[in-house]
Amino acid sequence: MLRIEQGKPFNYGYNPITTIDEKEDNTRMDFGILRLAKGQIETYFEDEKEILFLLIQGEVTFEWEGNKKTVKRASCFDEDPFVLHVPRKVKVTIKGESQDTEISVSKTDNAVDFPAKLYTQEECRSEHRGAGTMKEASTRIVRTVLDYSNGKHSNLVIGEVVDYPGKWSSYPPHHHPQPEIYFYKFNPENGYGVLEFGDEGVKGKQNSTTKIINDATHPQTTAPGYAMYYIWVIRHIDGNPYISPVFVPEHLWVTDNNAVIWPDKK
Repeated sequence: MLRIEQGKPFNYGYNPITTIDEKEDNTRMDFGILRLAKGQIETYFEDEKEILFLLIQGEVTFEWEGNKKTVKRASCFDEDPFVLHVPRKVKVTIKGESQDTEISVSKTDNAVDFPAKLYTQEECRSEHRGAGTMKEASTRIVRTVLDYSNGKHSNLVIGEVVDYPGKWSSYPPHHHPQPEIYFYKFNPENGYGVLEFGDEGVKGKQNSTTKIINDATHPQTTAPGYAMYYIWVIRHIDGNPYISPVFVPEHLWVTDNNAVIWPDKK
């Protein structure tokens, strides 16, 4: 597992966090944060990799294959994302339209040639998971942009979660063999959360990143007073795509709407 305590703003330009050719704890993904100033232009082109650009915050103009679209997102906590997904051999030009724009960039190898697509906020599947169970201790907002149901052509899954202050997410504890990356923001920014990684607990802060590998369980919670946002990116295993997680059976009882939980249960 990798944990990067960025803590401070990223540099302008591309900030690599993980790479597809890492020798240890390899997720088979490139992942990093692109920070743009107003008027700054960056270009991407990959011979063998698909790319997902997720707008975290700010305003940006994407250009690809004769298309040009300006999109704006004021808050990753309050608004759904825009995500541009392109296959290999597609040139993408990105121009910052606000003074401080951040975009997550996820890449992996993919020999399939598929149509590039800009997923809009309206196409994001947003839901309140956990509502009505566990005394609302794990109610959170889960946003899914691309998964196996709408992207069999892709080797990636991407979405976001927003955790309410003091609540859990990714709960009950679950795991899956496919590698995953979490990237965090907090509101206020000095907040923190705790991620379970198997039998280990890891503290997450603003702009920190974790790699989830080895089929480890990974529920998490955020400190009271602080909302926690994270991007989740999963890399399908060849011949074994990510469809759904495996929940730890002994804790599944808490998801029953009629479960009686202390202090009601005495």
